[in-house]
Amino acid sequence: MKSQLDAIFRPKSVAVIGASTRKGSIGRETLHNILLAEFNGKVFPVNPKAQVIHSIKAYSTILDVPDAVDLAIIIIPKQFVKDVVKQCGEKGVKGIVVISAGFSEVGPEGKKREMEVLEVIHEYDMRMIGPNCFGVVNADPQISLNATFGKTYPKCGRIGFITQSGAMGEAIMSHAKELGIGFSVVASIGNKADISSNDILAYLKDDPHTDIILMYLENFGNPRNFTRIAREVSRIKPIIAVKSGRTKLGAKAASSHTGALAGLDVGVDALFEQTGVMRVDTVEELFDVAAALSNQPVPERNRVVVVTNAGGPGILVTDALINSGMEMPPLSPMTINKLKKFISAEASFSNPMDMIAGAGGKEFKLTLDAVKNDKRYDSIIPIFVPPVTINQLEVAKNIYESLKDTPKTVLACFMGAGEGSQGIEFLKEHNIPVYIFPEAIAKTLATISNYKKWLNKPKGKFKTFKVDYEKAKKLIDDAIKNGEKAIIGDQAIEMLAAYGIPAAGYKYAFSPKEAASVANKIGYPVVMKINTPPILHKTEFGGVIVDLRSAKEVKDAFNELKKRVGKLKKDEKFSVAMQQMISGGIETVMGMIIDPSFGPLIMFGLGGIYVEVMKDVSFRVNPLTDEGAKDIIRSIRSYPLLTGFRGALPVDLSILEETLLRLSQLVKDFDCFSSIDINPFIASPDREKCKAVDARFLLKECVLS
Repeated sequence: MKSQLDAIFRPKSVAVIGASTRKGSIGRETLHNILLAEFNGKVFPVNPKAQVIHSIKAYSTILDVPDAVDLAIIIIPKQFVKDVVKQCGEKGVKGIVVISAGFSEVGPEGKKREMEVLEVIHEYDMRMIGPNCFGVVNADPQISLNATFGKTYPKCGRIGFITQSGAMGEAIMSHAKELGIGFSVVASIGNKADISSNDILAYLKDDPHTDIILMYLENFGNPRNFTRIAREVSRIKPIIAVKSGRTKLGAKAASSHTGALAGLDVGVDALFEQTGVMRVDTVEELFDVAAALSNQPVPERNRVVVVTNAGGPGILVTDALINSGMEMPPLSPMTINKLKKFISAEASFSNPMDMIAGAGGKEFKLTLDAVKNDKRYDSIIPIFVPPVTINQLEVAKNIYESLKDTPKTVLACFMGAGEGSQGIEFLKEHNIPVYIFPEAIAKTLATISNYKKWLNKPKGKFKTFKVDYEKAKKLIDDAIKNGEKAIIGDQAIEMLAAYGIPAAGYKYAFSPKEAASVANKIGYPVVMKINTPPILHKTEFGGVIVDLRSAKEVKDAFNELKKRVGKLKKDEKFSVAMQQMISGGIETVMGMIIDPSFGPLIMFGLGGIYVEVMKDVSFRVNPLTDEGAKDIIRSIRSYPLLTGFRGALPVDLSILEETLLRLSQLVKDFDCFSSIDINPFIASPDREKCKAVDARFLLKECVLS
C-alpha cells in the first residue's frame, strides 16, 4: 500500500493533464497551486492546444512527456478520461487523481463510465483517487505538493485529513489555517472508485509525518474493512471523524422490535465505538479535539480542576463536565492551605476554584502553581474573563509560565477576549489551546477521555461455542420450505437451544381443562400465550397473560384469549402455549437488525419501561468479541440495575455475556435473518433462572441452501 500511494502523495514528478492558460479554470488554478507551493519535483503541463503554460513547456499528450511521470492530475471532459487514463498506463504512470466530474455521482450512465475507467486502472496496475474530487496535498517541505484547485495551501503540521467532500475540504483547510493548525496530508477522495478512506487510513498509519487523522465522511464503502483498519490505526494514532447524513434504517426495520429501536444511524455510532474513532457532530468540534490532541498529552483519567476569575463560567463548565461524565474532585486540604496564603478570603476554595474578578496574572500563576501538583487531577482548565483593568497578555504569560512543564492536559478559555487577543495568540503559539466558551472544553475532554478508556480496554477475542448447527439449519430450511416468514413459538425456542441459549420451554393446551392440568404440572405461577392461530406480535395483540396462580385463573385466561382471537380459519383449532413464570429477575432484551450499510447489528437493553419508553438500548456491529459483549451491556444507562442497585443482588452478568456471544455466532453462521428478537431474557442472580422466555426470528427473502 505504501509504495502504491507514495506515487500520489510523495511523487517526484507530476503531469497536469488539462492544464489551461485560461485564468479561473480548474486546469489553470491547479497548475498554479502546484507552482505556488513550490513543488519539490518536475511539473509537466499537458494540453494539445498550448505550447507554453505558466512559462513552462506544455505537451500535447502524456506520451510526449520525455521524463518518467509518477502522478497524473486529470482535469478534462468526462468523455475523454478513459482514453487519457489508458495513455497514462502506457506511459508507466503509477498514480492518478481524476478531478473531472460526471461519473457515478450523476447516475447509471456516469457509473458505467466510471467502471470503464476503473478497468483501465486495474489493467495497468495503477491507483486512482476520484473521480469527482478536489485533489491532494502533501505539506511536507520535502514534497510541497498542492494538487488542488482551492485557494488555500495549508500550514505544514502533523494532522492527516481525509474528506469525501471537496467543498468541505477547502473550507476545513481554510479554517485550519486561521486557527494555526497544520496538515501533513490532505486527500479528497470523491467517488472512491479505487482508493477509499480505508486505503488512506492504512497509508497514514505508517506515515512518519502524521500523528492525528481527521475524517469528513458521508458514507462507508466497505464498513467491515473500515472496522479492521480503524481498530488497528486507533491504537497508534487518534482518529476524529465527522459523519454526516444521519438517516433512519428504513421502514422495514419497524417490522421488528429490535429494528424499531434502531432509530438514527446507530450503526455508525456502534462502528466508531468499537474501533476507537472519536465521533464529533460538527466541524467546529473536529478542530476543538484536534487542537487538544495535537498540542497536549492525552489525560490518564477524567479528573479535572478549573481555575477561574469569574463564577458564571465556572458553573457553566462544571455542569458541562459532569454531564459529560467527567469528574471534579474537591481540592486537597494541602492545596487549600497553600491557596489561603495569597488568595482573598472571599474566594471559593473548591473546584472550580473561583479567585473572584480582581484576580490577574500574578493570582493565576500562584493558584495554578498550587493546583498543578495536586495528584487528584489529570487536566487543568484556566478560565479568564478579562476585565478592562487587567492585561490579557500578562495573564496568558503567567498561565504559560506556571503550566509549561506540567505533564497534565491544559486547555484554556478566554471568554469574551475579542478577536485578535494577544493573550489568546500567545497561548496558541506556546501549544496551549484556547476556547471561546467553556462548554467546548468539556465536550473536548469528554471525547478524549472516552478514547483513552477505549485504548485501555483489552482487544478482546472472538469465541466459538460448540453448537448444534445442523438442528438450526433444519429449522430454517423447514420454515423456508413451508413458506413461513418467521420462526416463532416452539421452533424459536428450539433454535435458541440449538445454540446453547437457555430458554423456558413450552407446553400446549387445547382446552381450559387441559390448560389447568398443564399448569399444575409446570408449577404456578404460569404465563399463557396464544399458540394457534400463529401471531407474530403477541404482546401487541394482547395474546399474552402473565402471573396466573390458580386453575380458575388459568381456565378464565384460556377463554379470554380464545375470545380475543375470534373466529378461526377452517381446520384451525385454538390452542395456547404455557410456561412457568420466572420471577426474581430483571427483564432484558437482545436482538439483531440488519443495517443496510453495516450488516448485522447486535442489540442489548433492559426490558419493560426501559426499552418501550426510554429506548435504553445499545448496538454493536457483529461479530462481537468477549470484550465487546461486556461493553454492550455496560454501555446502557440502566446498567447499574444489573449490578445490585439499592441492596439488590447483582445478576449473573457472565450468562448475559455468553448469550450475546452465542447470538453473535448464530448471526454469523446464518445469513438468512432480517432480524432477531429475544424478548425478554430474564437476568437473575441465580444462573438457573437466567432464561429466554420468548423469541422470534424474521427471515429474509431467501432460498433453501
